[in-house]
Amino acid sequence: SRVKVACQSSSLKQYEIRGRIHKDWGPAEERLSLYVLLDLKLVPEHIETRTLYNPLRPDIPQGTLEMFVDIFPKSRTIPPPINITPRAPQELELRVIVWNTCDVIMADISVTGEEMSDIYVKGWLKGHDKKQKTDIHYRSLDGEGNFNWRLVFPFEYLPAEEVMVIKKKEHFFSLDKHEEKYPVVLCVQIWDNDIFSPDEFLGVVELNLNRMPKASKYSKTCSLDDLPDNEKGKPVQLVSLFEQKNVKGWWPCYLDLDPETPRALTGKVELELEVLTKEDAEAKPAGKGREEPNENPHLKDPDRNGHSALIPLL
Repeated sequence: SRVKVACQSSSLKQYEIRGRIHKDWGPAEERLSLYVLLDLKLVPEHIETRTLYNPLRPDIPQGTLEMFVDIFPKSRTIPPPINITPRAPQELELRVIVWNTCDVIMADISVTGEEMSDIYVKGWLKGHDKKQKTDIHYRSLDGEGNFNWRLVFPFEYLPAEEVMVIKKKEHFFSLDKHEEKYPVVLCVQIWDNDIFSPDEFLGVVELNLNRMPKASKYSKTCSLDDLPDNEKGKPVQLVSLFEQKNVKGWWPCYLDLDPETPRALTGKVELELEVLTKEDAEAKPAGKGREEPNENPHLKDPDRNGHSALIPLL
């Protein structure tokens, strides 16, 4: 095998002139790649991976050991050790205010024969098990829902890798937790509340907070074309919440139950997203929902024109 970099071709014969290969040196393509990178002075050190075996079962691997290997000649001054302490994640808090919904599809028919939905919104960070939801806007006749409801999600974040770090036990009897890394994706769903049957799922939008589609300022201009994977292949502007710190606007929700059928627009949701450091969150406290401390900003009870006072069975 050969590697070509900047019009210069290299082969293993140029480096392994003695011809004797140790069984632990690794595959030929990996050895050649490392030789070339060393020549280019791009890799002054590297990670060695070795398989672990037990003499009682020599044919069955017992795991792997990753080692950071540095070899220096005796004639050279040994440099000071490199700090390889793992990066510590930042403690952040995501605040999501669910302001309104509109154009939500109707899921029920009232006893008076009117199409309606009892709307609520559910949200969570993918990878976390805990979900939060708003209160219910009963008997919406036109798909409009008013909430003024705050969701609060503390999380740990590695900026260099743009991932969220979650510490979990591998199983119930594990003594220690291990780290798992996930993209920071906010999942927002619209549901219809039912009394005597399971609640009905109406639509979803997923927002990668590092590369999220820019929100529409008005609900009328909000459409499925605003999403990065829109079926028309239309380019969309992406923004990072970690750079902007605060964004507000409308995003489309959809149902995508059958991969062979086009997505259907099933509603729109108005959100305000803010990300804060732990210190900023403590300096600007805010409760979940409309609970105290109800500030930053203060959320008023929504004006639902008396709909919430009506019993759900109407």
